[in-house]
Amino acid sequence: MYKTVAILVARLIFGGVFVMAAGFKFAGMQATAGYIASAGFPFALVLAWLAAFFESVLAIAFLTGAFFSEAAIFAALYVLFLGFAFHGPSHWTGNQAEFGFFVDHFTFIAGLLFAAVHGPGQVLVAGRRTMAGRGGPKAPLGVCDREIRILPVETAFAVAGIVDN
Repeated sequence: MYKTVAILVARLIFGGVFVMAAGFKFAGMQATAGYIASAGFPFALVLAWLAAFFESVLAIAFLTGAFFSEAAIFAALYVLFLGFAFHGPSHWTGNQAEFGFFVDHFTFIAGLLFAAVHGPGQVLVAGRRTMAGRGGPKAPLGVCDREIRILPVETAFAVAGIVDN
């Protein structure tokens, strides 16, 4: 039961972080583009829109459990890029707090990699991928049938042993 609760809370945290990140970008796209441009990237407005949509897709994956492990790997790579691009060593001389921001990215990456290895858990999962469609081993990307399985919250908690059914 505790493992299930911990996994669901972690998924909510991951999803919430990316919902907030995307929401801030959508709410202030010009400001986001300005920040991206200040880091020296061309086509800052295009990159800001791409980042907002990418973060939205990550949030959906974490909250639904669909393509969870793949999303966690892509999120870890994205967070690694963000850490170096916006808080890397070139930023430390002007502001020592940037080093703390840089290190924080690695703790987030560690959690994402742990999540990628252990998966979304057994409840509240959409898009469980198997080779045989049902019950087969997990398939590599692009070589699978899709099975959508979304349990009502009450059923999911009952399965997890959190409440009596």
